[in-house]
Amino acid sequence: MTATQTQIKHEVKDLSLAALGRQRIEWAGREMPVLRQIRERFAKEKPFAGIRLVACCHVTTETAHLAIALKEGGADALLIASNPLSTQDDVAACLVADYGISVYAIKGEDNDTYHRHVQIALDHKPNIIIDDGSDVVATLIQERPNQIGDLIGTTEETTTGIVRLRAMFRDGVLTFPAMNVNDADTKHFFDNRYGTGQSTLDGIIRATNILLAGKSIVVAGYGWCGKGTALRARGMGANVIVTEIDPTKAIEAVMDGFLVMPMDEAAAQGDIFITVTGNKHVIRGEHFDAMKDGAIVCNSGHFDIEIDLKALASRASEVKTVRSFTQEYRLNNNKSVIVLGEGRLINLAAAEGHPSAVMDMSFANQALASEYLVKNQGKLEAGIHSIPTEVDKDIARLKLQAMGINIDSLTPDQTEYINSWTSGT
Repeated sequence: MTATQTQIKHEVKDLSLAALGRQRIEWAGREMPVLRQIRERFAKEKPFAGIRLVACCHVTTETAHLAIALKEGGADALLIASNPLSTQDDVAACLVADYGISVYAIKGEDNDTYHRHVQIALDHKPNIIIDDGSDVVATLIQERPNQIGDLIGTTEETTTGIVRLRAMFRDGVLTFPAMNVNDADTKHFFDNRYGTGQSTLDGIIRATNILLAGKSIVVAGYGWCGKGTALRARGMGANVIVTEIDPTKAIEAVMDGFLVMPMDEAAAQGDIFITVTGNKHVIRGEHFDAMKDGAIVCNSGHFDIEIDLKALASRASEVKTVRSFTQEYRLNNNKSVIVLGEGRLINLAAAEGHPSAVMDMSFANQALASEYLVKNQGKLEAGIHSIPTEVDKDIARLKLQAMGINIDSLTPDQTEYINSWTSGT
């Protein structure tokens, strides 16, 4: 560790953890070939030279590869945590000590510290914001509108963040371009479905060490995250119940072979409850009252609002920690409810988040979306923009190549046929 590196502005738990972080970052890199190729190109072309960039992300081994790629691309980069429980402290230490990246993230930081870090990020006067939940963008608009002129644009990776950006646009306050990374095919089809599905169950198992086979698991929400979670839970032998408000998604869940019912009915049947809706108070006081003794509740949505913990606390005579990231609420009706990860993202609170193989594509989208904003500075209208289809397809091709998989291509005759309206039966 050099003197210059220790002078990098930061707020992490312990810089002596850097060596362990470096080992884990290198391990994750084995399954991130797409981002590695982008990083190598960025190092040569320096697309972010002179650009101040802020990333508000889960500070994990996979995020480290994104941050390193952006810095090697010339960015003056600063990284903060997007969730108080999602930081991997050894990774944060390594990024400061070994890569000279300013990081403000500590696992378990309180809300005041989190919001202070958001302010520190805005003190950086960013030209590009990579956001995860749109907290930095929302704070910029609400508290620092004078800095909007410095902003080229933002990228957003989560369903929750896109919902917030759309609300901002409807209210006329989103006056700059925002790239919708979440809806890129190579993001939500894989990250949301396979990443959330596997890592959510990983977090539950690490926190509890319970057997999932034979349990009744209630999945609240059947978007891509809910689909992945329900599918993986069934694969582990669980009986899965889905709750939904969207009739089309509810039909899809039924035809995928799951029981579908309102939460009012599911509350009495479930052994484990997983929320992945992006909305607030999906599990409420009346649901806790109906639950079995020892029911387990957890959240895999972005914010810790899906489970109404205040309503639960008001019903509790005692709250105690029974395992790491596991709290037992003893209720006044002599039953107990177990809450995992303080109602925060269980896959990052108790486990390590998504596997690096899926984050390889998600962060490739983030990196290329940021480059797209810089290359098109002044050309994009205010509002939400999709990832260009050609970029999405290129990421998929690179991933297939790295996996050693070849696919067919159209023959000239096929190309002519699908582009013609005169050919028929």
